[in-house]
Amino acid sequence: MPSSPDLAAMVAVYDQINHYGRANGMALAVLGPGRADYRMRVLPAHLSSPNTCHGGVLAGLMDAALGAAALTLAFTTQELVSTVEFKMNYLHPVHLHDELRAEGRVEHTGQRLVVSSCVVYRVAAGRPDEAVARGLGTFNRYPADKRDFAQLLQRPQSDHL
Repeated sequence: MPSSPDLAAMVAVYDQINHYGRANGMALAVLGPGRADYRMRVLPAHLSSPNTCHGGVLAGLMDAALGAAALTLAFTTQELVSTVEFKMNYLHPVHLHDELRAEGRVEHTGQRLVVSSCVVYRVAAGRPDEAVARGLGTFNRYPADKRDFAQLLQRPQSDHL
């Protein structure tokens, strides 16, 4: 891996290999090291009952935003992260076609662990964003060379799919 990591290049590779995010219509925006934003729209495949989003969909979005925040910080020291645990509180139901924004940010980083927080908002034009879930996650830090990620950075991005 390069001695001075290119955060944008690393995030681009991650975004291309993240099949879960793509399959669920999630779009990642990096706001800086330790800050990430995921957006998605609730689709019919995300429903657990008529018009109501399954809690697991929100948990997946939460884990993705918590992890992306930790990952963008880990990238700056040529590391990766994996989820150790996370907890969340569901505050309001989410419905079909709701637009969601999950805002993740690193709260603490240690030698081995990173702690991130996240708020998932319902976003609607003309109304203030409404928090529908809040969570906290812990992530294990480890060297990127323990995975294939370092080799992915050397290959053209079209090869990552």
